[in-house]
Amino acid sequence: MTTAPDAADFPVLWPVPTRWADNDHYGHVNNVAYYSFFDTAVNGWLMSATGTDIRELDAVGVVAETSCRFLAQLSFPDELRVGIAVEKLGTSSIVYSLAVFRVAGGPEAGRDDNRDELVAAASGRFVHVYVDSATRRPVPIPPEIRAVVEPLTA
Repeated sequence: MTTAPDAADFPVLWPVPTRWADNDHYGHVNNVAYYSFFDTAVNGWLMSATGTDIRELDAVGVVAETSCRFLAQLSFPDELRVGIAVEKLGTSSIVYSLAVFRVAGGPEAGRDDNRDELVAAASGRFVHVYVDSATRRPVPIPPEIRAVVEPLTA
């Protein structure tokens, strides 16, 4: 069994809130929400880092593969950080290494150092393949995407 991910291994820690609707009948965040957290973090970060609405590029990243290993339960209103790193950068694809961390600690937990502790809740993998917006055929990763993703490679 592999160890839980460490937040220090991720160059980006993107904030993603849980929503009331993420909880299921059992009182915890349903498994499908974790995939939404991954998608929201990667695309939100890409838009912020590039300063571009990535939906308007000539090539778009479609999810070709995704996986998730669950480590700890989450529940609304947990605050999250999604760790983003790049496992592999290809010509037309990006393999992201991801992790979901629950924010714990800080002043509300009796800590006086104003730092948050991040507790691993899940680890995952996410593969974007870039395709032409019109033909849906694979194309090279757009330069504006490549420029911000390259520094995240392990």
